[in-house]
Amino acid sequence: MQLDLRQLRTLAAIRDTGSLAAAADRLHLTQSALSHQLKDLESSLDLTLLVRKTRPPRFTKAGERLLALADVVLPAIRDAERDLTRISGGQAGRLILAIECHSCFEWLMPTLNQFRDDWPEVELDFHSGFHGDAQDRLLSRELDLVVTSNPNHHPDLSFIPLFDYESVLVVGKQHALAVKSFVDAEDLRTETLITYPVDSERLDVFQHFLTPAHIKPAQIRTSELTLMMMQLVASGRGVCALPNWVAVEYLVRDWVKALSLGESGVWCTLYAAIRAEDEDIAFLQDFLTTARTSCLNTLKGIR
Repeated sequence: MQLDLRQLRTLAAIRDTGSLAAAADRLHLTQSALSHQLKDLESSLDLTLLVRKTRPPRFTKAGERLLALADVVLPAIRDAERDLTRISGGQAGRLILAIECHSCFEWLMPTLNQFRDDWPEVELDFHSGFHGDAQDRLLSRELDLVVTSNPNHHPDLSFIPLFDYESVLVVGKQHALAVKSFVDAEDLRTETLITYPVDSERLDVFQHFLTPAHIKPAQIRTSELTLMMMQLVASGRGVCALPNWVAVEYLVRDWVKALSLGESGVWCTLYAAIRAEDEDIAFLQDFLTTARTSCLNTLKGIR
């Protein structure tokens, strides 16, 4: 019996994503290739590792033992690779970041703290607050990485997906729309829509839902703070659209209800934008890996 890192990464990805299809996407494999790899491993061990008919898939005791091994080995491999990169002289540089979304701040901070511990030699700075011109500043070298859901697809920039999320409409529990599981664009024609103070064309609810349907809400009200937006919604002052992972905190508190935008929902992607010429910088790649891992392990409802 021989185990390899590829097999451990596959098992960890299935656990972290909750499905074989999502794990295959994460590992850049077809679902068929991932299933074949898993069957080969089970055959070589003569053990069942995964109960596939459950949602999410349930690991057997043998599968849980290998996951425990993966949780020890895979971080150790990353640490060793990081140390070897430092030894080879790839540790120097700077990483100056900014965000183009108000709601990214909370999950980004733990990633920054972890990166500081892992790469103490790299100059790290974070420009807090919303920066609508951040991609231009990336091109002018004022910044080195931008978190955005609105890539401008400039030939000198690369956009690396971090995760997908659903944009949902959040309404008060007593709101007339609260009885629905999803809303049509027409439902918002008479509503006060509470948003962050951002140009409407940069907001998911307009870009992917209202504008294609040629619908405008009756009023727009802005707030810098997510908590204030939730208080306004809960008190019946309007509705708002947020990423599902932002809304979940207030859903758990039972303040509000979340509805899909349209029957199929509106799914968006959050990207890390970097200069194309910087793609191979070791500490930058490690930051992206840390960010993805942190998000998948802590945010609810993403994929």
